[in-house]
Amino acid sequence: MPSAAHDRAYDAAMPTAVALDLDGVLWLDAQPIPGAAEAVAQLRRAGRRVGFVTNNSYATVETVESKLRAMGVEPDGGVLTSAQAAATLVPAGARAVVCGGPGIVEALTARGVEVVPEGPADVVLVGFDWAFDYDRLRIAVTAVRGGAELIGTNDDPTYPGPDGPLPGGGALLAAVVTASEQTPRIAGKPHEPMAALVRDRLGTDGIMVGDRPSTDGGFATTLGWPFGLVLSGVTAASDLPVEPTPAIVAPDLAALAVELLGGS
Repeated sequence: MPSAAHDRAYDAAMPTAVALDLDGVLWLDAQPIPGAAEAVAQLRRAGRRVGFVTNNSYATVETVESKLRAMGVEPDGGVLTSAQAAATLVPAGARAVVCGGPGIVEALTARGVEVVPEGPADVVLVGFDWAFDYDRLRIAVTAVRGGAELIGTNDDPTYPGPDGPLPGGGALLAAVVTASEQTPRIAGKPHEPMAALVRDRLGTDGIMVGDRPSTDGGFATTLGWPFGLVLSGVTAASDLPVEPTPAIVAPDLAALAVELLGGS
């Protein structure tokens, strides 16, 4: 289902890289989306570099890779998370208070950052955390008010749940922002730190494929790449048209891959 502005197959000579959002593109909740695994294989057979770009900062890279393998997709080192993007903003040797999950701790440790239970600290890094509570909020706010820089892995207010939207990392970050009265730097989609990470791993020529125009479409704009919209997640055909305008609109990744590769 191409957009009205793109009533022919996407130019098969472009792009050389395909960045894929995960939830709503490869899976929905815990269920793989039919045809998604074969679509990834099809893109790779055509010589495209494929990356998996997620604002999920809670999970470790290995956890995401295991979920991909379980649905028949080889990660091939292509998993890029907002935790990794956030870690690039923290210098090696710094002390960091973390309000978030093991994915953030993993990314900071790999960077050579010391994770401490409370301040004083150089940075406070906030992402989604099932265990977030008042005491963790107090520790984060105290450290920020003591001079630590505030960094958010992402500012997504919600994420999809089986019974509707659930509070996301951005909601937890908003609590820290409100109490500390400080403006954070944001790492994940659609912001520049994640874009820099994607360019470093995948190159400068690509397309961003996702199901959420505000995040994935906005990220495509940040990258300077075209936006491929799939209707297998939060956006339905009845929501069209959307901004930014997608280069391709397709029911799912399987259909988008066919159009992207010129019907091959």
